[in-house]
Amino acid sequence: MNPIKNMVNRYKSGEIQGVFSVCCSNNYVIEAAMTKLLNEDMLLVIEATANQVDQFGGYTGMTPKDYVNYIYKLADKLSFPKERIVLGGDHLGPLTWRNIDSRMAMDNAKELIKEYVLAGFTKIHIDTSMPLLGDIEGNIFGDDLIAYRAAELCKISEEAYLKLKKLNPDAIHPIYIIGSEVPIPGGAQEEEGPTITSKEDLKSTIKAFEDTFKAFGLEEAFKYVVGIVVQPGVEFGSGDIWEYNRDKAKELSKSLKGYSNLVFEAHSTDYQTAETLREMVEDGFAILKVGPALTYGFREAVFSLNHIENELFKDRKDMELSKFIEVLDNSMKKDPKDWINHYIGEESKVNLERKYSLSDRARYYMPKEEVNLALEKLIKNLSDIEIPITLISQFMHEQYKKIRNGKLSPTVEELIKDRIGEYIDDYILAVRCN
Repeated sequence: MNPIKNMVNRYKSGEIQGVFSVCCSNNYVIEAAMTKLLNEDMLLVIEATANQVDQFGGYTGMTPKDYVNYIYKLADKLSFPKERIVLGGDHLGPLTWRNIDSRMAMDNAKELIKEYVLAGFTKIHIDTSMPLLGDIEGNIFGDDLIAYRAAELCKISEEAYLKLKKLNPDAIHPIYIIGSEVPIPGGAQEEEGPTITSKEDLKSTIKAFEDTFKAFGLEEAFKYVVGIVVQPGVEFGSGDIWEYNRDKAKELSKSLKGYSNLVFEAHSTDYQTAETLREMVEDGFAILKVGPALTYGFREAVFSLNHIENELFKDRKDMELSKFIEVLDNSMKKDPKDWINHYIGEESKVNLERKYSLSDRARYYMPKEEVNLALEKLIKNLSDIEIPITLISQFMHEQYKKIRNGKLSPTVEELIKDRIGEYIDDYILAVRCN
């Protein structure tokens, strides 16, 4: 059985447990997650998002098959058991082609989902929740159209799975995540707080999907729909965090009891506390998605190391400094398309947000050649010496304490991964079985 489906079945039978999904392509983040979960009795769910990985390479340059090979290579490096890894596709649909002809956008989405399934991804989030070109103007956008497009994509997924099954008889059937109230990937772009999904909207959405799947002859496929994306009232923006309030979400939570095979999938849970994350799992949000918070932790770690590098070598004429922070910011200013709609206001505010925003749009620039070269220079400069414990204490105090207690090696890579791991710890506590 698909391990996520098995988890959902156990949850619905009364066991309070869940999974968290690492939505990322950053190797330090993925290695940090593998390191943290290596000795835990937990699944490691890793998801590629449609804009990161697609049939054209996405912004990472990877196709779905490339991404699978990439993850398994990291697993081999850390001796992480592959049977505990669940690979997922996040926001699979026409999301990145919203501004072209809708038929062409859907054709691209069909090829996208086919390649994910053939590559061996077994958790498929079908996302048709955003309007395409002409939908609003034609007054045709709503639950029925969202469900229709989702059924079209599910049909392609089922066909791809049958093809994969012929090549690999042990191939696991993918599970599906659906929904029509799907938060925008990467955090809110407005300052208003989110509106919690109503129980009436939940009911109508599920009915629209179930009826449409039936009309497409996908009754069997619908049995593999195990999660629905809703808005539980959690979100983050550039400098704001809207925390989970279980009292406000109790009606939504109670409504889940009417569905024997469904749990909620919660997006944008980044920066929630361990306590609120645990409450969410208890209240039916058994699949927690996290992404920007982990690359934010990576960014924090690298900025701290850049400050350490500057303190150590700024007066040495024989050293070429990485200037990582400066290189990253220049790269973002030179090509602003991945942050320009998120950071708005006075110049001083935008300058600060490019570096420190919770939305962490900087993550889109990490794969760029000049940024990656600066990172490599930073790592090399600090790998050739023993970093003074005083500077680690000044800029990475939690890691300093672990080094003093003999729990952490003071190497550059371990410092980075442990800083990311501080965010992962909250999710481990949230999903750990009673």
